[in-house]
Amino acid sequence: MIYPLPAVLVSCGNKEQGYNILTIAWTGTICSSPAMCYISVRPERFSHHIIKENGDFFINLTNRQLAFATDWCGVKSGKDTDKFKSLNLTPMHCSEINAPYIKESPLSIACKVKEIIPLGSHDMFIADVVNILADNMFISPKTGSFNLEQADLISYCHGKYYTMGKPIGKFGWSVEKKKRKK
Repeated sequence: MIYPLPAVLVSCGNKEQGYNILTIAWTGTICSSPAMCYISVRPERFSHHIIKENGDFFINLTNRQLAFATDWCGVKSGKDTDKFKSLNLTPMHCSEINAPYIKESPLSIACKVKEIIPLGSHDMFIADVVNILADNMFISPKTGSFNLEQADLISYCHGKYYTMGKPIGKFGWSVEKKKRKK
């Protein structure tokens, strides 16, 4: 009952004819220094063995424009179709890992598998973050940070996809001293 969750596209494979995309909601940050994250994948999913054998993957954040692709990649199997071609998505490369990232994603996280933990219905792939690639159109020129609101990211909750709402505060706002008006 820990909802909502990010709805992400995980891309994997080390050769163009073996690329695949998998929709994942069981994902998150597990450590900030060193930067680490995880995805949980059912062993019977087509991408499971690809990630296990190649040892790397990309977590591609999704937005309103990728909502159809996010759902479609969750219900279609990569053993039956080339998801990149079927959805007109563009596989791109970075030097740190062999897996492709999705050019159309607002932000992609390059991950190297550090450990695989069998947990029951899913195996958890714990990974080191080795690079983060963001679309420049979502980088604030003032702060240099990623603009979540502008990126229009989506999440998943109880079988439905949602966009993120407006921010209501920032870390530490509850204890900030108010400036007195003069």
